[in-house]
Amino acid sequence: MKEAIRKSDVLIEALPYIKSYSGRIFVIKYGGSALINPDIKRGVLQDIVFMSYVGIRPVLVHGGGPFINDEFKKLGMRVEFKDGLRVTTRENMVVVDRVLAEVNRSIAHDIKELGGRAVSLNTEKKDIIHAGPHKDKGKLGFVGQVESIKTETIRKAVRPRSVPIISPVGIGQDKELYNVNADDVSSEIALALKAAKLMLLTDVKGIMREKGKEETLISTLSMKDAQMLIDKNIIQGGMIPKVKACTKALEGGVSKTHIIDGRIPHSLLLEIFTDKGIGTEIIKARQK
Repeated sequence: MKEAIRKSDVLIEALPYIKSYSGRIFVIKYGGSALINPDIKRGVLQDIVFMSYVGIRPVLVHGGGPFINDEFKKLGMRVEFKDGLRVTTRENMVVVDRVLAEVNRSIAHDIKELGGRAVSLNTEKKDIIHAGPHKDKGKLGFVGQVESIKTETIRKAVRPRSVPIISPVGIGQDKELYNVNADDVSSEIALALKAAKLMLLTDVKGIMREKGKEETLISTLSMKDAQMLIDKNIIQGGMIPKVKACTKALEGGVSKTHIIDGRIPHSLLLEIFTDKGIGTEIIKARQK
């Protein structure tokens, strides 16, 4: 009986969130262990299918770095990064696009196996991301930055219970393909769609005041405080571009952004449908 009461409490706690978010778009950046580990992957995709069935409109943007690294090594290609971005030659770019298209199709297949609907939006299907060369193109090659998002194509794919899956490859006016950072793509898509939420899955608990000490997890952070933590070198390394992606989305009209640990079972549902949440929520400003 107690177990049944606990389960009903969970459902009651989720109800106002389900009502509030029904019909709203959530953009989810899907990468890290959640993309590689089969058990974690299944849990994340179950969360996304659940979200689609309760009326939320999830849009999934995926990475694929480990798969690209493996393919480069098989082909004898050099794996090189500068300032956290993959140096990408034209030859590399062909491989990057092919691998990400395979990842895209695999995610769509898995969602369908779980009873959901999925629409692959990779460069084989649609040109979603219009991109130009990165400002450091001399060092990075065919790394790009987003110039615009083809929102009408995404909106057509966001039908009830349907999940668009977007590969972070841009197409330039020069018809070249560009490798674009998936966090940046997620932020730009959330901004373009005026999403209710941007959610970045990572392999850490969230943002912590002391590195490596999970008990110092910051559950809610304003944009101003986030910048202060960057300036103080508390937020550093790979977390900086994630925070900046969240900040840009918030400045463009996205209501809330979240950085959460995709390794936690059903982390998306826990962050969305519970009062406490589990990761770090970044908001425009704290309520006075």
